[in-house]
Amino acid sequence: MQTFELSPGYTISRVIRGGWQLAGGHGPIDREQAVDSLIAAFDAGIRTFDCADIYTGVEELIGMAREKLANERGRDAAASMKVHTKLVPDLEMLPKINRSYIRGIVENSLARLGVERLDMVQYHWWDDSIDGYLEAALWLDELRKEGKVQNLGTTNFDTPHIASILGAGVPLVSQQVQYSVLDQRPRNKLAAVASKHDLFFLCYGSVAGGFLSDRWLGADEPSSPLENRSLVKYKLIIDEFGGWTLFQKMLRTLRAIADRHDTDISTIASAWVLHQPQVGAVIVGARNRTHVEANALIADIVLSQDDLEAINRIVAEGKGPLGDIYDLERDRTGRHGAIMHYNLNAGKV
Repeated sequence: MQTFELSPGYTISRVIRGGWQLAGGHGPIDREQAVDSLIAAFDAGIRTFDCADIYTGVEELIGMAREKLANERGRDAAASMKVHTKLVPDLEMLPKINRSYIRGIVENSLARLGVERLDMVQYHWWDDSIDGYLEAALWLDELRKEGKVQNLGTTNFDTPHIASILGAGVPLVSQQVQYSVLDQRPRNKLAAVASKHDLFFLCYGSVAGGFLSDRWLGADEPSSPLENRSLVKYKLIIDEFGGWTLFQKMLRTLRAIADRHDTDISTIASAWVLHQPQVGAVIVGARNRTHVEANALIADIVLSQDDLEAINRIVAEGKGPLGDIYDLERDRTGRHGAIMHYNLNAGKV
């Protein structure tokens, strides 16, 4: 597994195991099986794991996996498992957030993960028209200085607000963004600022919730209701990209490249993201260990110039999504924002 130095002395695997699918939104979770699947990913070389304060039960599951590693293989093995969590203040709390609220979320994450210092906290702010995002970032940086957090990142901030946080002296090392062959919004504005400040992208959505896979090649366009909220979300991205016909053209192109590399569509789609400027890693979600070996091989795929040009020709035909990071999703009156859940920390702090 390839690795990436995200900050001085802090190295992550270029494939990160996502945790959203373990929060229960995709069906019941067998906790013992979930822990075993996390350790299987670790054994396959995926040594970095993503979770969030709002992913119900996921921090605890990763904490259990880390503890099992420590008990069976020693503390050094457990320490080599890097965990990136998030701090996502509830929308309804944004106007009244204070230092103790931020500290409370961090303390809860420390307890759930069973550690004294968080490897990474990625900070999100639902509504940038509400003041306080910069103060909250500075309070979070105080916790870094205290030694409770090692690295700071953001999740889905747009370019002006990223620049503002960096300008205030908060040492961000990463921004978690949605990035795929269907959605290149990180290129539009943020990439230039990120390059200037050594800020790297940790990318989710590289397989568009499973749409960028062999399962959907040649399939009819699905009708509502879709199976889960993730599919609803990424079907909207397909619509923004240019619709089902263009999406199928992209799948055929990815399949042809996958044939040359003896792999599948999802692996090629994620490998393409890893080839983009400022990308440190892709985040690949899973509920079990079924695709662990395939996911671990993503970073080993070396796309040729011909491969990249073939994909980029289809990308150039796309109509969108347009705008800066998370612009569409931040509009709560729009179809992208309407499916989001905004107050998932209620009762947890």
